[in-house]
Amino acid sequence: MHPIPRILGIVAVFILTLVAWLALAGVTTSRSSDSASDLRGDVAALWGSQQVQAAPTFTLTWTEDVETSSDVTDANGEVVKRKVEHHQEARSQVVDPASSDLKVKLHLDERRRGLLWFPLYDVDFAGTWTYTHRQAVERDLYLEFTLPDQNAVYDDVHFVVDGVDLARDLRPNAGVTGTAVHVLPGQTVTWSVQYRSRGADRWSYQPTRGIGQLEAFSLTLDTDFAAVDFPTSTLSPTAKEQTGAGWTLHWDFARVVTGYGVGMIMPTHIQPGELATSLSLSAPLSLGLFFLWIYVLGVLRDRQVHPINYLFIAAAFFSFNLLFAYTADRLPVEYAFAVSAGVSVLLVVSYLRLVVGARFALLESGIAQLLYQVGFAAAHFADGYTGLTITVLGVITLFALMQLTGRIDWSKALSRPVDPELAKRA
Repeated sequence: MHPIPRILGIVAVFILTLVAWLALAGVTTSRSSDSASDLRGDVAALWGSQQVQAAPTFTLTWTEDVETSSDVTDANGEVVKRKVEHHQEARSQVVDPASSDLKVKLHLDERRRGLLWFPLYDVDFAGTWTYTHRQAVERDLYLEFTLPDQNAVYDDVHFVVDGVDLARDLRPNAGVTGTAVHVLPGQTVTWSVQYRSRGADRWSYQPTRGIGQLEAFSLTLDTDFAAVDFPTSTLSPTAKEQTGAGWTLHWDFARVVTGYGVGMIMPTHIQPGELATSLSLSAPLSLGLFFLWIYVLGVLRDRQVHPINYLFIAAAFFSFNLLFAYTADRLPVEYAFAVSAGVSVLLVVSYLRLVVGARFALLESGIAQLLYQVGFAAAHFADGYTGLTITVLGVITLFALMQLTGRIDWSKALSRPVDPELAKRA
């Protein structure tokens, strides 16, 4: 067979497999999105959703005597007297706490359903705030606390004001609860709130509404996981230390003006559906490098492989992605990957053993497949290294091919047909 038709046949096989991979990527994407829409609501109902704990509000309330006046006129419209009235009007003023001291513990509890992992967590929250009344007159101080999720479950709830736990008597309305305290000039009120709850995806604390000032602010966050990540537009910790499998993070400020909060994004496993889609979309790069390697080695050793043989090789490569897509929701991702890779390598090596011989199939072909398909696919488990891996493999392949083909006269190699007898040698 003349080299040019052979090359065109190989390109046609590559394009056909590319279309199959794109179709598979579309199927896995659809399965993942359908599962996400169906399952996320169920998981939120069972476990909870993202929690954003807002800082409590301190509001001073009082009444003032307000004087209003109006003119009394006669029939000619002339003012005959001025009428003065007095009435009480309610006044309020939101004030800042004198100090804030919060202790938060996050326990990661990931759950998997179908093709999706859900980063769920347990949270232990304990906050203590103080307010010092610096005004020269008595006021009523209203303390209001909003729970982060109206539909979540809260256990071991405490609502302590100056040593008295009022939680038993409070009835939250739409997740909001509070109480009033009469304060005297110079009096300091200490208020503590504690609860245990569950949420998903991320947890955060918003210390101010908009840009505000924090006095004597301290928040300590303990995690039992090492992969900490902070949401955008949040404050970085001022100190941290590793404790066992997790971290203890501190946010301590004497006085700071900010509109940012404190938060933590829960780590999660690799999503099987997303990984299957990513593997399918990047697979053509691996197949292209493998085809190039096999073709050049065939030219060097007069062991050219027919386009029909390339079609079976491409099908074996495709079987890796197809098998992984439908086992990743039944097995742990690592096991599904190992099984799929083993099946694909076994198919290619056992087939090429019959086509071009055992040594070529095991060494040249087997090692190349491990590098181009299995190695490149495994790089998807390390976030951010996929592009670097394919670049390194591409550069190594380029170097090897340049060294192997530097003395080939390509004009002659591409103009003569391959000897059928040479192509049959094992």
